[in-house]
Amino acid sequence: MPKYVIEREIPGAGELTAEQLQGISAKSCGVLKKMGSQIQWLHSYVTDDKIYCVYIAPNETLVCEHAKQGGFPANKVSKVCEEIDPTTAE
Repeated sequence: MPKYVIEREIPGAGELTAEQLQGISAKSCGVLKKMGSQIQWLHSYVTDDKIYCVYIAPNETLVCEHAKQGGFPANKVSKVCEEIDPTTAE
């Protein structure tokens, strides 16, 4: 199943408290539960003004629907073509 990276522009994201991040996570999980098993959130990276989320889904439309239902921005959705890491050099 395809993997997607979602770029969410959230000014001040890096200053969100643990409680705020927990609330965002809970909301996302609640939406995912309603949407069914075709879409899965793997993890996210919080930076100063953006959150980058990694999802598995059959298509970009489902990723965007999750954002819409959750009230989350999805400023850019990119399908992952390949994954590399240090072992790729071996």
